[in-house]
Amino acid sequence: MGHRGPALLALLATVALTTACTSAKSGSSESTGDGPIRIGLVTKTESNPYFVALRDAAKAQADKSGAELIALAGKFDGDNDGQVAAIENLVQKGAKTILVTPSNSTGILAAIKKARDKGVLVIALDTETDPRDAVDATIATDNTKAGSFQGKYVKAALNGQPVRSILLDGTPGSTVSEQRHRGFVEAAAPEDLGTECTNGEQNKAQQATENLLQRVADKINAVYTLNEPAARGAFSALKAKGLSDKVVIGSIDGSCDGVRAVQKGEIAVTVMQFPKKMAEQGVTFGVEFARTGQKPSGLVETETATITDKPVAGVDSKDTAWGLQNCWG
Repeated sequence: MGHRGPALLALLATVALTTACTSAKSGSSESTGDGPIRIGLVTKTESNPYFVALRDAAKAQADKSGAELIALAGKFDGDNDGQVAAIENLVQKGAKTILVTPSNSTGILAAIKKARDKGVLVIALDTETDPRDAVDATIATDNTKAGSFQGKYVKAALNGQPVRSILLDGTPGSTVSEQRHRGFVEAAAPEDLGTECTNGEQNKAQQATENLLQRVADKINAVYTLNEPAARGAFSALKAKGLSDKVVIGSIDGSCDGVRAVQKGEIAVTVMQFPKKMAEQGVTFGVEFARTGQKPSGLVETETATITDKPVAGVDSKDTAWGLQNCWG
């Protein structure tokens, strides 16, 4: 798990955590003397199921804590300008804490600094800023580790064969995409048969796989994917070529739909994240800050779990029954 500063350790010892946003306001508006505790949330998009789950978890936790949640988002994955405007908007609305999943780990820094200079607690969720200490704290999956878990499984599942893989990345320049890719490559040591950016979208991943298969259909035995929509796109392309049962597809996210894809045999393995826990903890920290002034610090690493119904030696994993009970925390 990640490094924690003294203030964070003290806070973790005293704060009990529970579950789960939208631009709706929520809660019984417990007052801090000058109105309700306002917590802002800025996600990368409003439509990606991962961020919908994170948002819903934040709203539920705000409701439970008697706080008011204001949730905004970029218009698309990579919309740095939209996230900057959202942070400025939340500061104007009086948010005392802003939780943000940065689309651009450096492009968002000036807006974060302005907010912190005005006394706002800023916590990065899911995605780190660069540098990490540009925010007060970060609550996230270790994405390099998640990529490594995918790579270790794929390598073991091929039972001694050299890994010959296409690699389906996310958005160009995305920190999460780069970290997951690096972790996979370090663990699986694949022959790279072609790397494509897919923005984590199923249709783009399917098209990219179809294009790559024109060159490498006789070589491929593995597919690395940034997330489960990309994995489903790869599966569709491989199935159309009659290759889906000859290629090990790995992924990351751990959505309930992704776990079902593992259960059906479409994806061999997925590495589950727990975005609901990130959101719950972020809101809890925000409420505590509003009440006591105490700030979290450093990295709070949320766990990961390897999900497969085809376990391999040397890789700790959970089956899909467990995955469906715990998908996204």
